[in-house]
Amino acid sequence: MPYDSAEGPCPQDGGGTASGAPRRITMGRTGPILMEGPVEVETEDGTVVSSDRFRVALCTCRRSRRFPWCDTSHRRRARTPE
Repeated sequence: MPYDSAEGPCPQDGGGTASGAPRRITMGRTGPILMEGPVEVETEDGTVVSSDRFRVALCTCRRSRRFPWCDTSHRRRARTPE
C-alpha cells in the first residue's frame, strides 16, 4: 500500500526526525541537495551509506570523489560528456 503523507510520519523511514517532524531537503539549481541528517542513502548498486551529521550535501553532478556525498571536487574537474 502506498504511503500517504496525510497519515503522519512515514513508518518505513523511522518516522521523520526525533520530534516527528518531516526532514527538510533544500534543493538548489546548480548545487547539491542539502538534507537534514542523520541519513541513510541507498546507491544504484544497493549499497547503503550513512551519515550522522546534522546536515549532509548529496551530490547531484556525480563528479564528487566521495559520491553520494558532495565534496565540491567538481569545482576543479571538467565535466565529461555522457
